[in-house]
Amino acid sequence: MLLDILKNRKVPGSPKGIYSVCTAHPFAIRAAMRQAKSDSSPLLIEATSNQVNQFGGYTGMRPADFRRLVEGLAATEKFPIDHLILGGDHLGPNPWQHEPADRAMVFAEELIAEYAKAGFNKLHLDASMPCSDDPADLAAEVVAARSARLCAAAEKASDKKESLYVIGTEVPPPGGAKEAMESMHVTRVNDAEETLQLHRQAFRERGLDGALERVIAIVVQPGVEFNHDSVYEYRSEDSQALQGWLEQHPPLVFEAHSTDYQRPQAYRELVNDGFAILKVGPAVTFAMREALFALAEIEHQIIDQASQSQLMETVERVMVSSPANWKGHYHGGPEVQRLHRMFSYSDRIRYYWNEPEVRESVNRLLVNLRMHNIPETLLSAYMREQYHPLREGLVANDPLELMLHATQQALRPYAEACFPI
Repeated sequence: MLLDILKNRKVPGSPKGIYSVCTAHPFAIRAAMRQAKSDSSPLLIEATSNQVNQFGGYTGMRPADFRRLVEGLAATEKFPIDHLILGGDHLGPNPWQHEPADRAMVFAEELIAEYAKAGFNKLHLDASMPCSDDPADLAAEVVAARSARLCAAAEKASDKKESLYVIGTEVPPPGGAKEAMESMHVTRVNDAEETLQLHRQAFRERGLDGALERVIAIVVQPGVEFNHDSVYEYRSEDSQALQGWLEQHPPLVFEAHSTDYQRPQAYRELVNDGFAILKVGPAVTFAMREALFALAEIEHQIIDQASQSQLMETVERVMVSSPANWKGHYHGGPEVQRLHRMFSYSDRIRYYWNEPEVRESVNRLLVNLRMHNIPETLLSAYMREQYHPLREGLVANDPLELMLHATQQALRPYAEACFPI
């Protein structure tokens, strides 16, 4: 299914590409399923090596657990399983960069083997990050050799040998970063060519010729990025050289990371320029967070204080007491850090929704609002984009339905670019 989309993307009437939703949150996944159902399109959902790995990641799930979660949500949403594509993102030593390379790569091989065994169809081989005993800048030859090693582990773990692979060394840091904004440059053609040729050589040296034929995409930097409060906008003219290079290497396509928060026109330009796989993650949970906070503001207006969920206060308290997932990302004084914790584009809150206190607060919020019909006037004040759909009967006056509808909006520009009517 994914291979057909990419091969036929230039055929009139066919999909132009596909967006990849990188999230492990059930609400975000359900919203993505609703968007794909409305388009009658396939849905690509990816878990990252930090979210889901053989030790549970920050979600507590291993790859097989994640598959069960997604398939269970598909049953809830009546989403056809045969339209579902699962992928693994940043599969490599990323979670174990503090370890020596030999040990980190053993963990990385175990990781990708579990993804392959669990039937994840699309695997991003990412060995670009240095480990504790590596130089700061890894040689391209080393990255390619490690990627081939990861591919060999995946091939060995899968009986069907049907995995599709994505390669590439110019991978933005997951979730966006100020440093990436400051140092970002569009990938040079020479670097893309070197990456491709070195990976081909490394694959062949390991006897992975069959897997090499299933390399569908290469990650390059098209000139998109975001940090805590600003977005680097895509400029098609800056990637002209890359577009010309891609034309010489069919049937490869580009995979673009950190495409969150771009203007709708940018997504149409990206897929037309060969960036046929568009990754989105924080923008989806950012929209979900906005909706939950808006519902908390409505709750503040209609529920007595003693019974309120205190969602925003709970999130703040839990994040401050457990700072590991944001401390190294949010700098500045206390007030700046507070604003970033609550509202940053990088959306480090997504690491905390599964914390028991936060989860209980969300559940209380939904229960409280279900006990009181949300006045249309408050919906107009706090969730304007849901107000008119509610009036038109397109969304129910239910807090969960309103939140899912708001979250889905983050994916509509992607869907319109990849699956134009």
